[in-house]
Formats: sequence, C-alpha cells, structure tokens
Amino acid sequence: MKKFLLALGVFSGFAFSSMIGLDALGEENVMGGTASAAGRGFAGNAKTGDAEGLSVVNPARLAFDAKVVFNLNFSMELDGARNGGEHYAYSSLSMPSFNLSFPMGSFGAMGLSLWQHYAASFEDEYKNKETHANAKLEYKGSVYELVPTYAVRLPFFRSLSLGASAHVVMGNNSRNLTLGANNEGIDKSDSWATGDYILSDYVEGAWEIKDHPAYYTGALQYRGKNASYFFSFTTGYTLLNTLDYNFRFTELDTLESSRVKREIDVPAMLATGINYRLAKRHNVMMDLTWRVWDKDIENIAGGWNMPEVTETQTDFMVSLGYQFDGSPLFYESYWNRINYRAGAWYRNWYIKDVFEVGGSIGGGFPLGRKGTTIDVAFQGGKRFSDVKSEWEEMFVGLRIGLTGIATWGQERR
Repeated sequence: MKKFLLALGVFSGFAFSSMIGLDALGEENVMGGTASAAGRGFAGNAKTGDAEGLSVVNPARLAFDAKVVFNLNFSMELDGARNGGEHYAYSSLSMPSFNLSFPMGSFGAMGLSLWQHYAASFEDEYKNKETHANAKLEYKGSVYELVPTYAVRLPFFRSLSLGASAHVVMGNNSRNLTLGANNEGIDKSDSWATGDYILSDYVEGAWEIKDHPAYYTGALQYRGKNASYFFSFTTGYTLLNTLDYNFRFTELDTLESSRVKREIDVPAMLATGINYRLAKRHNVMMDLTWRVWDKDIENIAGGWNMPEVTETQTDFMVSLGYQFDGSPLFYESYWNRINYRAGAWYRNWYIKDVFEVGGSIGGGFPLGRKGTTIDVAFQGGKRFSDVKSEWEEMFVGLRIGLTGIATWGQERR
C-alpha cells in the first residue's frame, strides 16, 4: 500500500501542474476564449466593430454591432511540466466558446454564447512489473455556461450603451482512482492465490448554481471618436456540486456508496478596459479583471487521505494588446485586408501561489466578399509557483476561430 500511496503522490503533482485545480474547479478558460481575443493577448473587450460580436465580460459592447456575427472557436495546447529532474508532457483539445449575436436597430442587440468556463481532464497510469502493483488516475469534467445577452445604446447619448447577461451553469465531473493487486511481501509460490483484484474509488457529479437559475453581468460602454472604455460587474454566486462516491471491488461490486454536496463560493468580479485607435486602423488596448477569493475550495477528494481543500488567492489578470485592422474593401490586396494582432498578459490564478505569463500573435484572414474570416492565434507562456515543491509548466497553443458576418433582416442596397 505504501507504494500505491507513493504513486498517488506522484499523480497529484502531475495533476496540479498539468491541469490546474483538478480537485477544485479545474483550469479556468479566459473570458470568452475566442481566437481573435487570444491573438491580442485576450485584450480588446472595449473594441467595437461589425465583426467584434459578443463579449462575455462586456455585454454592453454588443449594442454597437451593425451586423449579425457568428463565431465558433477551437483550442489546442501542448504543455510540459518540470520539477527538479522530473518532466511530464500532455496535450489537450477543446471548444472554448460558440457565439451568435444580431442587432435589432433602435431596439438594441441580442446574443447567445456557450462558453466553457472551467475544464479538468487528466489520465495516467503507474505500473510496477516486479511487485505487480498498478494504479490509474482519471479526471474528466467541464463547467459550461449558456449566456444570453442584451444590450442597447442610450437614446440621447448614443456614445453610451448598457448591457446585461445571465450565466446559466451546467456540466459534470468525475474522478476514478483504481488500485490493482500488490503481491509484495508474499512468497512467490503463494502469489497465485492473491488474484487480480482491483479496488476503485469512483466519484461523479453535476454542476449547478445554488438557489438561483443563473448569475449575472452588467456593463457600461463608452465609444468615442478615438477611444472606447467599458466597466462591468459580475455578481458572486455559489456553485453546487452534487457528488456520488462509490468504492468498488473488481469494478463490479460496490462496497460503499454515499452522496455529498459540496459548495464553492465564487466571489464577484470587476472588469474594465480601454481601446485607443490611432490613424484609424491601429488599435492599442488594455483590459483588467479582478476577483477576490476569500474562501478555500472544498476538493473532490473523498478518500485515500487526499487534501480536503484547495487554497485560493486574489484572482486578477492584466492584458495588453495591439490590432491592425485590415481594409474592408474587397478590391484591395489580400495582405492589406488581414487583421494583424499581438498581445501579452499576466495572471494570478484562483489557486494560491499559481501565476501565469504569456504572449501571442495572430491574424484574421478574410474569406470571400461578405466579411467572413478565419481567426488564428499562436500563444505560449509559463505557469509557475512561489512554492518550490510545485511543478512549473511551459505551454504553447493554437486557437482557430470561424467568424461569419451577415445582414439578416436588412434590405440590400
């Protein structure tokens, strides 16, 4: 059993660095997760334009759109974690967001987003041929949000807009720890009698908001001739995770079963940002989000003496970005119609002593005459900790998005 626990300790180290907070909420995706935002360092929530579409952190931006915007995004990431002489590598593939928005003239604009807020995915196996010991650890889960949004420009102050959105939470999670037979200390002539028995500690559950159908975001946006600003406030809420624990023997017989409800108090969030336009097509932008966690998170844990809580810290992110807007004129050269992007960010994760720095470059490549684009972003960076016993993680990623633009309900000129 000591060797099993040692293997579990190794798994815990890998899990923490590879997928942040597996026993808590998992790795948090940056608000919205679009490929266009990733290309400029996740800045630009104050930027307005026909192809900007819905912003999860700034619903008020939607009021300035003049066309229907459809947006679908995919993310691929390669990570390598190191601690001393140890090294671990993994890859992931996800769909961070899907967005659809459409304007309604003087009645404002509406939008809908499906956004992956948190994700946890990890699987690894340990085997020892000499002792016939083996262990397997697997995490799966996501917290998705369905986000309907409405925004409108003020009647007598057309440079100002108000926006609001509701975040309906859904999703599930599971963890399976399997321990195989251990013949250590048993005479070889008698080892046949021990069999190939397997013990499995399995837990699965679902996510929802406690006592409310959703949590909410409200925002104010100002769009000037050269500069745009926004300010938003997102309410705090309590996530309820109903978990069923099953301790199994040989994956067939359940020795012990129990149901536990853990509650995670997610604090309110403040966000603000600015976009400044130079010479019509050059955009410099900065965004800031701030959330003060004051309570630790109860872990999924449940057995094998695993830690009961994940300690938290103030979660904030500052991002800087640049975008050169391509020409909207179809007859100009293709290279002059591309949107060029670059950016960088620094972030405190919600987990204590975990930080991240990163940078990105990207582009929006037009397809056809109607304004449809393929957005591509390359990003890389490092997640690190002040605690030497934790793993440091280097990552590189690729995000690809399809942005379609239409004029539904509008007369052709």
